[in-house]
Amino acid sequence: MKKMVFLLTLVSSLWMALLPESRACTSAIISGRLTPDGRPLLWKHRDTQELNNRVDYISRNKNVKYAFIAVVNASREEGESWMGVNEAGFAIINTASSNMRKYPEDENDQEGKVMYKALASCRTLADFENFLNKNKPLGVETNFGVIDAQGGAAYYETNSYNWTKQDINDPTVAPLGYKVYTNFSPTGTVDGGGGYIRYATADNTFRTRVLSGGQITPQWVFNNLSRNYSHPILGVDLRKDLSAAPNGWTYDMDFIPRKSTASSAVIKGVKNGENPLLSVMWVVLGYPPVSVAVPTMVAAGADQPAVTSRISETDGTCPVSNAAMARRAKVFPIKRGSGPNYVHFAEVCNAEGSGYLQRLAPVEQAVFEAFDQESARWYASGKPDAAALKALYGSLDFGLDVR
Repeated sequence: MKKMVFLLTLVSSLWMALLPESRACTSAIISGRLTPDGRPLLWKHRDTQELNNRVDYISRNKNVKYAFIAVVNASREEGESWMGVNEAGFAIINTASSNMRKYPEDENDQEGKVMYKALASCRTLADFENFLNKNKPLGVETNFGVIDAQGGAAYYETNSYNWTKQDINDPTVAPLGYKVYTNFSPTGTVDGGGGYIRYATADNTFRTRVLSGGQITPQWVFNNLSRNYSHPILGVDLRKDLSAAPNGWTYDMDFIPRKSTASSAVIKGVKNGENPLLSVMWVVLGYPPVSVAVPTMVAAGADQPAVTSRISETDGTCPVSNAAMARRAKVFPIKRGSGPNYVHFAEVCNAEGSGYLQRLAPVEQAVFEAFDQESARWYASGKPDAAALKALYGSLDFGLDVR
């Protein structure tokens, strides 16, 4: 058994060295029939070399038809988005794919720019499909996940010139009402790409929940996917069995949260015919096990939460991400040699209950409870209250003082 673990660790280490960190995202689309209120969810767990992220509000202008909010890099290049939702209720995420046909003669890695333009111009899945058709070559090799305010929900396996739609409302595509994507495209080269172990973890977690009759919420996704330390091959779950992390340490090996994780978001859409401004993007900035979810809405306009917004014109970072980065430094404290690949898991969870995940859990629970109580009135009236939302942001504790 020890030899098997060693070999798996070695293989995983070599694979992670070869696979760009930006190609390690995990995602899912969850149909409204699996949620308590009938509203769909779109989840992206983002891995990237740009570890410091924030949320930006982009207002309408001559190039932006629909205002939107988006997760961006703190050192943001203008015109890029990595997940977001607009005022029409159109939301988009992506996961890089590594098994589709590449076009090396074209400019690559344009996913962020494509998503920015889609948020700025699209209202429906049909709009997005027209957008894909009219903007070739796209310069991408990716899986786009999209939901809209008309009940549309689909993945688009996309390269520079072609795309294949996987409709989540089609029972032959998503028989259980959800679909997970990592870093391969099912219609691409067989056994190509990556993220198969993370795919198994995520799919097994969703499947178990659905088949047991459990419902799926943004909070459940963060706690059970974004902070999931189980490994389907090794048969371990560090959060359930602390002894599986000897001396409080483990290897950063194919877990969903990894040293390259910069943020995780669950976009809660609306029902068909409902006010699209009721859409919510719950976002965890930083390494999710040591950070707290914040609800953001296009309806807030320029009054986005200060904790997720840039600190100043000269400082593009935000308070929540900065706090998480400081905690993350204690989770990945070894800087030399192969040390960065080791996780000091005792800083995340421990028997004394003093790990960051354990201390921040009640903080996040209070955020969800306060927002759910306030937003219940908005869903009942069919309209968000921007003034009440701004006041709520000012009253909530997002755990910035947890060191």
